[in-house]
Amino acid sequence: MFPVPHRTLLHAISTLSEGSRNACSGNFASGGVAPETTRLRGQSTVEYALIIAIIVLVVMIAGPWVSSAIRNQFNQVTSTVDSGTDGDNFISAEEKAYREAMKTVVNKEARDWTLDEQKAAATDIAKNGTSSVVYAKAKAAMDAGTRWSIKLTNGKTLTYRIIGINHDDLADGTGKAGLTFLTTNTALDQQRMNATNTNAGGWEKSELRGRLNTGDLWALLPSELQSKAKAVTKMTDNKGGGSTGTPSATTDKVFLVSSTEVYGDLDFDGTQYEYYQSKGVTKSNYSGVSSGVSYWTRSVNPRGTAYFCCVYGTGGWNNGIGALGDHNVCPAWCF
Repeated sequence: MFPVPHRTLLHAISTLSEGSRNACSGNFASGGVAPETTRLRGQSTVEYALIIAIIVLVVMIAGPWVSSAIRNQFNQVTSTVDSGTDGDNFISAEEKAYREAMKTVVNKEARDWTLDEQKAAATDIAKNGTSSVVYAKAKAAMDAGTRWSIKLTNGKTLTYRIIGINHDDLADGTGKAGLTFLTTNTALDQQRMNATNTNAGGWEKSELRGRLNTGDLWALLPSELQSKAKAVTKMTDNKGGGSTGTPSATTDKVFLVSSTEVYGDLDFDGTQYEYYQSKGVTKSNYSGVSSGVSYWTRSVNPRGTAYFCCVYGTGGWNNGIGALGDHNVCPAWCF
């Protein structure tokens, strides 16, 4: 397409304006006055031709620019969608992963959910509660004791299941964690609670807490789990030392369940998880806890200076395990 000089366009517009003025006033180039019988249709036809010519010139000049502008706008919108932005607000990588995973999670059985899909399900449940499209699947999996597995960095396989739905408070104050999971085997082996035989400072000051959240036991968890685990607030009697204290908060990504979270009516460390509640578990009715694995809780025995409580493999409880002794570690975490 040949470019049209702007002067040509301006000249044409000027000619049209002059012709229009002459036609309206009856004046012609010769300076005379048109007789009454003279018809202006010929002059109007010229004007129409000039208008059409100008329109053609405008299209020739502006057409490529308009087309380019439309293409640029389309490309910008496409780039916006692909790069993960929504209007002027940036969509985080976590939000984008959630949206992608939700495309498949709703069509799969919970037992087949990948780690990404478990995370997406938890996010949706946290957002929508019982109205979530995957709430019923998650609850059914919890009630059935459905188990998943993941490889630790040392090659061992850790198995886990859901024990809580919209239970734990997010440490940042933005609401609840959608799902809480508990380890169901001994992949993390037996570990001591403290380097000395004391429960002073409770869970908050324990050596095991540090190892699970930042130390060697944290390092055993694969990065894809570490990156998804949410920091939550855990309430525990952290006094120890042989006396009862008022429960206080810690912030944890990985934690041990408390005796209260399992049995409901034992001690005052948090509230009972939905799984145990649905099984009617109490300190005297604990068949629903039975798993074949005995493990630490984070609850101290306030009547002794050295002891923490544990869960027996049969489902019963014991508050006489010394902090220096080795016991199975079955941590929990939230998505």
